[in-house]
Amino acid sequence: MAVALEIVLVITSLLLTVMVLLHKGKGGGLSDMFGGGMSTSLGGSSVVEKNLDRITVAIGLVWLVAIIGLDLVLRYT
Repeated sequence: MAVALEIVLVITSLLLTVMVLLHKGKGGGLSDMFGGGMSTSLGGSSVVEKNLDRITVAIGLVWLVAIIGLDLVLRYT
């Protein structure tokens, strides 16, 4: 169980790093390379950026659950 959680933790850590780097910063970002630079003036941010936010939060929650789960598994074994 601990090995599976460690694998999930490594994968989600890498995905979380990539997702954060894809977000648009003050002067643009890597998301411009993948179509994130096309924003509309209606909502303040594009649909791509909103979806990227949702995916990043979801991956962050999986990462958090993996850390807590790994702690519980290692503490009680």
